Parts: sequence; C-alpha cells; structure tokens
Amino acid sequence: MKPRVAILSAFLTPFRSGAEACAEEVPLRLTEQFDFVIITARLRRDLPKDDVLCFRNGDSQISATRTIPVKRVGFGFWFDKWLYPFLAPREAKKYYPHIVHAILETFAGEALMRSKKWMPNAKRVLTLQTTNRTFRKKKILQSPDIVTAISKHLAGIAYDLGRNDVTVIPNGIDYHAIQLAHEKHAKVPGRILFVGRLEHMKGVDTLLVVFATLQSQHQHAQCAHESPAGGAYLHIVGDGSQREALENLAQKLGIADRVMFRGYLPAPDVYKEYAEAEIFCGLSRSEGLGNVFLEAQAAGCIVVATNVGGIPEIVCDQNTGVLVAPDDVDAAAHALEAFTEECAKQAFAKNAIAHAANYDWNLVANRYAEIYKSFTLPEA
Repeated sequence: MKPRVAILSAFLTPFRSGAEACAEEVPLRLTEQFDFVIITARLRRDLPKDDVLCFRNGDSQISATRTIPVKRVGFGFWFDKWLYPFLAPREAKKYYPHIVHAILETFAGEALMRSKKWMPNAKRVLTLQTTNRTFRKKKILQSPDIVTAISKHLAGIAYDLGRNDVTVIPNGIDYHAIQLAHEKHAKVPGRILFVGRLEHMKGVDTLLVVFATLQSQHQHAQCAHESPAGGAYLHIVGDGSQREALENLAQKLGIADRVMFRGYLPAPDVYKEYAEAEIFCGLSRSEGLGNVFLEAQAAGCIVVATNVGGIPEIVCDQNTGVLVAPDDVDAAAHALEAFTEECAKQAFAKNAIAHAANYDWNLVANRYAEIYKSFTLPEA
C-alpha cells in the first residue's frame, strides 16, 4: 500500500499562482509512489465540491492515467478562505493520511496547525511560499515536523523566527512544455509580457507607468522600428482584485490601445504568450521566489525584474535578466530600452534557457519525494 498524502492548499486552479502550481505539479509527478488527495477552498459556486486534477496538456512526460481527487470545502464564496483552516483538517481526516503537507503558510498553514488535533499520528510538512505573511507565522512554523521553503530568502525569515532546520526546495516549471511552445511560436518584435495575479504586490501599476513612459519617449519617432519600445505592445496575463483599476489606469495613461489584458489563461495558452514575448517584465514589490520569471527564461525571454525577496536567486543580473529596485520607473524604463541590439537579446535568451532547465518540476518533485520518504510512518 502506498503512503497516503493529503495536500492542503487553500487555492487551486483557477486561482493558480506559484504556490498553487506546487500543490498541483508535485503530486501529479509522484502518483506512482504515493496516494494523494488535495483539499482546497471552494470559493465559487460554479466550482464542484468533488473534482479531479489531471495531467496538464502539453506535458507528454505525465501519463494521462495520473489523476488526483480534489475536495473543495466551504460554501462557494470568497470568505471560504477564512473557513478553510477549520474545515480542511476535518475533510483531510476522512482519508487517513500518513502525511499532511500544507503549501503556503497562510490559510493552509493555519489548517496544518489544527491538523494535529484531528490527525495526531500524521506527519506534518509545511512549504513556505510568501513574504506577505507575518500574523501568527512564528506559531505556524512551530507545528510541522519538516519545513521547506522555496527560497533562501524565506528560509532566512524562518530562521529569524526560530526555525533553523528549513530545507530549501524551489518551485519548478514545466520546462519541457514551455520549450515545445518556444520551438513552435516565433517571437513577436517588441512584445512585452507580464504574467501573474493582478494585486498590489505584483507592481503592475508601476509596469503600466513604465510602459507609458517608453511610449511618450518615442511618440515623436519617425519610424516605430527605431526602438522596440516605440512599437511595443504589452500583454498582461492573469486576473485579480486590481484588474479594473489597472484597466482604468491604462486608459488614463493613454496606452490602452497598446495594452492587452488577457485575463486568466490555461497553461498551453500562457506558454504561447511566453514564447511570443521578447521581454518579460515583472516589477514585484515582494516575492517569495517567482515561478513566472523561470517560465519566461525557459521560453527565451529577457527578464526585467525587481531585486526583492527570492527573485535574485533565480534571475541572474546582467546574465539572464536585469534587476531594478521596486517602484523605480526610470530604472525599469532604462532596462527595457537597453535591449535594442539583437546580439544582446540572443545572449541573454541563451543564458536564460540554460538556467531554467535546472528547475523542471520533475526534479523538484523528486526532492519532495525524498522528504516524504524520510518519515518512519505510523499507522494513520
């Protein structure tokens, strides 16, 4: 009998970001070794309580027979996330897990802490994913048997809170599928891309101001091809609470005709966006690691990012991308403007693709398998 693992993740597709990618991609690659169930919050009435997570199209390395049951708890409203720490442990107990693995130290971390009461014999694993959690973080960190973190930056925060045994395992990317898209779709000259949640921490408002600055600088250019920025188009992929405000800001800045808000896109379509973009620009104000920067590198994009959180661990300044300070419009505009020579683009893209290969989800999943196997498992 395979060991049973309950994954706790308050959010899942269609609310997927880096943490949710970990909650989905790691179990899918380990189904031959472990039996998984994923417990998440329902959040919307149109999302079924009982669901199944299947392999992602485009990844031929995952068998179509690999499926994982997904259980959504709550009533189908946004406040379900606040109920999640109380409902998730009770739901997980029904599956008698040997291991309970919480991904993200917010609502899932709270649920893991409460799991000790409901499943005292189960081993507990917590994966740190965010810099935006301080409330009760020290207490949450005391509960698990093993703590992992997606970056050295997050491991350092845990150390400051008294947890000095954190294992760093970065989030991964679907390198194979992204490379297929990169080979299939040609780069669109001047295309700039952002992928992520449309929330304040992601700095999309700053990105729009930067893009408007570039357009203003080149509004008198005789030919758009004199600078990639002058003829550039910005694609914004993702959704979030700030979408309407950001669309209004694009109108106010006079760039709405050159900015396309694509909303949520499934993985194959996102990979196509990466493949067609020349530059990926993410000006986060905080970031635990930033999967999107790795995905962009795998597609041969030049990355312009901020020097915050775990980003410097995966974006090598002046090698695979350029790092700037958050909310520094002039520095970001200068970085985007600098990529005018084709030879510079090619060198950065080559370095980026080689670097991203080290973060394939298959490699990451094997490291989590080692964590699970390190336990001497009791009867659940």
